[in-house]
Amino acid sequence: MALLPILSYPDPRLRTIAKPVKEVDDEIKTLITDMIETMYDAEGIGLAASQVDQHVQLIVMDLSENKDSPMVFINPKVTPLVEEKQPYEEGCLSVPDVYDKVERPNKVRIEAIDENGQVIDKEVEGLLAVCIQHEMDHLNGVIFVDYLSRLKQTRARDKVRKVLKVREKQGERQADKVAQPTNA
Repeated sequence: MALLPILSYPDPRLRTIAKPVKEVDDEIKTLITDMIETMYDAEGIGLAASQVDQHVQLIVMDLSENKDSPMVFINPKVTPLVEEKQPYEEGCLSVPDVYDKVERPNKVRIEAIDENGQVIDKEVEGLLAVCIQHEMDHLNGVIFVDYLSRLKQTRARDKVRKVLKVREKQGERQADKVAQPTNA
């Protein structure tokens, strides 16, 4: 198992359209395991393969309180089941510390296969429906900030840059602490 680097907005690789998974082989199963571990480590509830620079149609998510019920959707297809849209406050691991309302259908049908090749075909609503649509967007090269005004997109890009600089400095400080010899 390995933690994977998550691409950050506005990285152009996030705009890559994902290709279907041809076969659920050991390589895909390893990617699934690594993505779940990465999602938990980043304290997220969903992650698309595109976000870790793997451009295949693969989504992992876990909406459980205890983070012990991961779901896997391979080659997903989503069909809205209602016309009206509801606003939900969304955030994204690729757009750290940025949250805003996005309107999406509250009820969808998800068709996919899981990590064992079993067919998934179910109607979902609420947060699960929103998360599935959010992650599906990633597979299609769309980021939730694309639904926002130009001003909000610019603010999001600037905020992500600041967050990444802070994380980089924290990482440097952490590395300095590890490199410092201790006096015994």
